[in-house]
Amino acid sequence: MCGIVGFASNDENKGTIIKKMTDRISHRGPDEEGYYMDETIALGHRRLSIIDLQGGTQPMISKNENIIVIFNGEIYNYLELKKELEESGHEFITNSDTEVLIHGYEEWGRDLPKKLRGMFAFAIWNKKANNLFCARDHFGIKPFYYYQKKGVFLFASEIKAFLEHPKFEKKLNKELLASYLSFSFTPGKETFFKGVYCLEPGTSLEFKNNNITINKYYELSFDEKDTNYQKTVDEISKTMKESVKYHMISDVEVGSFLSSGVDSSYIVSLARPNKTYTVGYEDSKYSEIEYAKSLTDKLGIQNISQKITKQEYLNSVPKILYYMDEPSADASAISLYFVSKLARKDVKVVMSGEGADEFFGGYNTYREEIDFKWYNKIPFAIRHILGILFEKLPEFKGRNMIVRRGNKLEDEYIGVNKIFSEKERKKVLAVSDTIKNKEVTKPIFQQYKDNSNLVKMQALDIKNWLTRDILLKADKMTMANSIEGRTPFIDKEVFKIASSLLTKYKVSKTNTKIALRDAAKKDIPSKAYEKKKLGFPVPLRKWMGEEDFYYEIKQTICQGFVKEFFNQKYVLTLLEQHKKRKKRQL
Repeated sequence: MCGIVGFASNDENKGTIIKKMTDRISHRGPDEEGYYMDETIALGHRRLSIIDLQGGTQPMISKNENIIVIFNGEIYNYLELKKELEESGHEFITNSDTEVLIHGYEEWGRDLPKKLRGMFAFAIWNKKANNLFCARDHFGIKPFYYYQKKGVFLFASEIKAFLEHPKFEKKLNKELLASYLSFSFTPGKETFFKGVYCLEPGTSLEFKNNNITINKYYELSFDEKDTNYQKTVDEISKTMKESVKYHMISDVEVGSFLSSGVDSSYIVSLARPNKTYTVGYEDSKYSEIEYAKSLTDKLGIQNISQKITKQEYLNSVPKILYYMDEPSADASAISLYFVSKLARKDVKVVMSGEGADEFFGGYNTYREEIDFKWYNKIPFAIRHILGILFEKLPEFKGRNMIVRRGNKLEDEYIGVNKIFSEKERKKVLAVSDTIKNKEVTKPIFQQYKDNSNLVKMQALDIKNWLTRDILLKADKMTMANSIEGRTPFIDKEVFKIASSLLTKYKVSKTNTKIALRDAAKKDIPSKAYEKKKLGFPVPLRKWMGEEDFYYEIKQTICQGFVKEFFNQKYVLTLLEQHKKRKKRQL
């Protein structure tokens, strides 16, 4: 795992600039730094040594000095690819996965990303062709940002690296605030920095003659197959064992995060790492430490845990936001920061359970097609009228379901973590609200229009929620502590089997991730395969009702700059209502 930085411009002091840019993300790779410069381009790299500790230094240059690569991530099938390339006549001088990218590019060109199994963001400079080729992994595990303006092209693993380039214009993208309030993250490819974009998953970028060309090399495809259930469960089990085995490839020790749910418990039970890591809080409702310890005792491995205090949580917020680059409404990002910090005392690599919910149908929202099948039999026109009427009523149990089912999925669903409706956010904002939620979701729904409603929701959540929240916080919080996070569920072979599952193999009236749980049941020596996912829960709502936490938030809302963006009076009203336990949306 590493950090990459680069730019193309006519700056004379490239060396000074690239050094400053690379230093900004030194936390991503404290072991080594390296640079490459010529009259066109400057490349910087910070390395966290994981594979081929002595021979994997970057930037890596081909034997003929024409191809230069900088790379962030891991290629798990690099040994197979290396063998294939050697059989085609390529000669290797290191044992690193990075060198496979050089020879792979020489052999396959733009098709290189299609051959890779792993997590990656890389840039390959073809000096002879004056062409920069970049790519991001299939699901967006590793970040890649880019910016082009006034004769300069910038790219990096983190936006903060751009701050050190003299031609970068630091400007807030206010238009995204409305979407952020609804989605709880920034959906799509735009960021809160005007002109800065994230390269989308499964996509490559070429920069030549001051022009950017974007190509899609991988697209999510769902093909539900009516296969024998037990055969399907066995196939999931086989594929997960293979994926975990790949994710254990390392020249340093690999540990694992562990919560109480099936996802991380399954990975730990398959991998049997020497050390696992868990964080929790004093309130037992928000602590998974005892569950984790129970599993590791049965497996005969170590669990190392820490309880986070309210003050530690509050004090860490500014630091976490710095490492995140953009605002985050995900309270568990801070838990992830602390568990990464805990693990870094012992290991450089950890595995975790991200992706299982999106791939295998783990959210309760996905059950609505089953739970309310009876209600869906009511003609849509009637349900739509009822939805309009009930939306005007005060909140009560069942109201929100009737409102949701009164709209078509394409008009209502924006993801598993919807916060403010478009109507509500207008009351919160003091800036223009011009981007409609459907502008974000419509292209995805259109792409999967022939699939079931459950698949439509999964596709939307994988492309938005998983990439722009779950994986983003996982990368930023692990890397903030100079530790590599690996996600065995988020693997193209795992997705291949997950994308073939029928609805009944994913959700029922009583459960979620049905087939995955039955596969996990074979290997988890506890009842964790039955347990509902918590995922390092945080007592944030409770704390916000307590005087000290409430006061800190109120002081922030009352600052002068806030009124430029938000309706201070209304936001303070929401805070007061929460403190008095009248509302729970905050």
